[in-house]
Amino acid sequence: MQKAKIILLILVTISITSCVSKKNITYFQNDAIEQAKVSNSYKTVFKPDDLLQITVSAVDFETVKPFNLPAVSFATTTDRAIGTPQQQTYLIDNEGNIDFPVIGKLKIGGLTRQETITLLKNKLDPDYVKNPTINIRIANYTITVLGDVRKPGTYTIPNERITILEAIGLAGDLNITGKRNTVKVFREIDGKKKQFDIDLRSNKIFTSPVYYLQQNDLVYVDPNKSSSQDAAFNRNTGLFVSIGSIIVSLIAVLTR
Repeated sequence: MQKAKIILLILVTISITSCVSKKNITYFQNDAIEQAKVSNSYKTVFKPDDLLQITVSAVDFETVKPFNLPAVSFATTTDRAIGTPQQQTYLIDNEGNIDFPVIGKLKIGGLTRQETITLLKNKLDPDYVKNPTINIRIANYTITVLGDVRKPGTYTIPNERITILEAIGLAGDLNITGKRNTVKVFREIDGKKKQFDIDLRSNKIFTSPVYYLQQNDLVYVDPNKSSSQDAAFNRNTGLFVSIGSIIVSLIAVLTR
């Protein structure tokens, strides 16, 4: 009977430890989702160092040619274009400006996509192009995920819309040792870096201002304390030692 009690005690201890671990790693626990604060809308705001592809189209094809200049390379000896022509891109400078053909300098830093399209339409119509259609995309839209994840790296987002959960999915999810309650998002706002802390275990993530990431956001996952201390050793060593200790103790008790 005494041996049975000891075995039961060991099993209960393991069970309690498992419950604690599950609480630390399970996403979206019991917090209620504040539906009134959940937003499905997302607006891209252009920032310095964004590389834009701007396409202007209209019924009269000739009128839009000056605004869709190709980017080409020239041979130094023949002075001829070489390679396949690609669409010209426009880099937003530190003051939020681009240099657009014919029109000249335009300040679009801080504007949304729709605000920029409206600005360009007002500049082009009717003096240069009648009823233009304008498409704008960011050619270098990337986010970076670092820290205790399976596939850290920088990822290009072609559709310019990504949530923090999707970003973590791209990075292969957190390792079991990643701290889910203190995920950090670093974002540049008005030229200054700002840090946001996210708890992936809480449903409040859906109402966070960084639920939708923006271009050049950095997501960082802290390793837990145990993982940091044991970084030079195999991550499974501690688990094997613990299991071995329990087995040895159990054998010692049963053989008395």
